[in-house]
Amino acid sequence: MADFDLAVVGGGIIGAGIARDAAGRGILTVLVEQDDLAAATSGTTLIHGGLRQLRRSAFARMRQMAADCEVLLRIAPHLVRPLRLVLPHHEGLLPPWQWQLRLLLHDWLCGQTLLPGSCMVDLSHGDAGVPLKRRFRIGFEFSGCRVDNTRLVILTACDAAERGALILTRTRLVRADREGPVWRLALNARGHRRTVTARVLVNASGPWVTEVMERVIRVANPVRTRLVKASHIVVPRLFDHDRAYMFHNRDGRVVYAVPYERDFTLIGPAEVAWDGHPAAVAVEPDEITYLCRVASVYFREPVEPQRVVHAFAGVRVRHSGTGVPPGEWRHDRRLVLDAPARQAPLLTVHGGEIPTHRRIAEAALAALARHLPFAAPWTARVPLPGGDFPFDGIEALVRRAGGLWPFLGDASLRRLVAAHGTRLDEVLGQAASIAELGPCFGDELTGAEVGHLMRREWARSSDDVLWRRTKLGLRIAPEMQAALAQFIAAGGFSETAAE
Repeated sequence: MADFDLAVVGGGIIGAGIARDAAGRGILTVLVEQDDLAAATSGTTLIHGGLRQLRRSAFARMRQMAADCEVLLRIAPHLVRPLRLVLPHHEGLLPPWQWQLRLLLHDWLCGQTLLPGSCMVDLSHGDAGVPLKRRFRIGFEFSGCRVDNTRLVILTACDAAERGALILTRTRLVRADREGPVWRLALNARGHRRTVTARVLVNASGPWVTEVMERVIRVANPVRTRLVKASHIVVPRLFDHDRAYMFHNRDGRVVYAVPYERDFTLIGPAEVAWDGHPAAVAVEPDEITYLCRVASVYFREPVEPQRVVHAFAGVRVRHSGTGVPPGEWRHDRRLVLDAPARQAPLLTVHGGEIPTHRRIAEAALAALARHLPFAAPWTARVPLPGGDFPFDGIEALVRRAGGLWPFLGDASLRRLVAAHGTRLDEVLGQAASIAELGPCFGDELTGAEVGHLMRREWARSSDDVLWRRTKLGLRIAPEMQAALAQFIAAGGFSETAAE
């Protein structure tokens, strides 16, 4: 008798999504992640129907992505928010009338009901054109969404745990052996070894998929994949409105400039082929220079490398043929099932991304239907933790929070609502003053919230708190970050009003 029905390797969005879906179907599930949840995310903050797919005539994929975007809006309205994107037109692009036709086709194919359609915009008037150079006179505006990608992963794992899954972070799978109808999995959690068994193993380790197959499971990888490094930079806010920009550059790459964490602008990605180890990825100076140059082509105010306050990079799995530039490598996911007769099955997931992660999880469980208890798909209609409110109800939640905790500022309340949604009560409880929330680390982070992140969201270090469960590393001074690290090392604040 196996300890678990299903073991999932990988704590990114695909692994967390499969664990959530499986747990919600009554499948006894364990998820194993060698680091923190979402630790290797590539930084994606945008989801939309995809003009790239339209250019490639990948109409079915574009329609699926648009539908998945609206599902995420409904089930995680605190983490996924509507966003309008502006594409400035210039001489190197197709004529404006062709772009209009493209966007009309995009709107018709996607059939979105929650988001407004596309339109042409006059950049010589209105706030969308204010930060741009005067030579950009017209543009095209269309709908997408912004997403807090790391919190989406973490709350997906939280939902899996609440439905019975065991989530093991900072736990490495060091060996996997088939023993007839079960897998024997040797785990190492920072020197503490244990062994568990599972009837089915899913390798959803993202950029590590080949390494896990060849070194841990010891089977050959039948799928040709490539790794792409995606680098982003963060600079002080470049414009006052809440739209994002999509820049089609003369070198064929697409770069976005997105409002980020209230006071900043996120610019990226710069994509290059990556042949190194996924854990060794880092932003190079020439990538920072490239992104600054792209932004400076469009914005009136030059973006210089010395203005960059933060930079990060991640690795994505892509499929490609020879001679194809990284920006054109396909995002397709591929599922490979290895299920010899009377042997424990192995399912390997190659690729995948945030907009389609639920669909991939459903496909994974469909592929394993002969080997696991059957139940119907469910994740499209059930909100993530804190997301049980209308997609346009964020302002009502902010007003409610302001009434309950009036001693917190508007900016802090908005960040807390965006992070925790309707579960903010669990974080702040009956606190009647800022003092009742424990020590403060800067203007926005309190001991009550850190304690909640440690108890309920597997936070174990200051980086876990400052860069994945929040992005407050952009604001909190070094001395406060050091105090936070000491607070976490001491076990957190255990007497908050939230307990």
